[in-house]
Amino acid sequence: MNKSPASLLTAYRALAYVTGVGLVLLCVACVAHYGFGASGTPVMIVGTLHGWLYMAYVVVAFVLGMKLEWPMGKIIWTVLAGTIPTAVFFVERRVVREMKAQLAAREQEQLVGA
Repeated sequence: MNKSPASLLTAYRALAYVTGVGLVLLCVACVAHYGFGASGTPVMIVGTLHGWLYMAYVVVAFVLGMKLEWPMGKIIWTVLAGTIPTAVFFVERRVVREMKAQLAAREQEQLVGA
């Protein structure tokens, strides 16, 4: 996966939102099914979709973290945010803010060094 940080950021943001929404929908479907006896089909469908999308999120978040030389703890927290309902939305905002600052600093260094 030889992508620029900007394209990885776009993929990360999209997967973060989709994973977060999928997890919230899965929680709602589970409460409806186990709490109120609703059909289990939505749990199965949303759970499967969330699982596959979460795996893509893990890969993109890990590659992004490695490319930006994050400490392993930050990468792990970013990956785990997709397993806690709504946490991924807050982590995504923070990652985007930090990444933009980091990329701006790298660009400034390149301009000064050139």
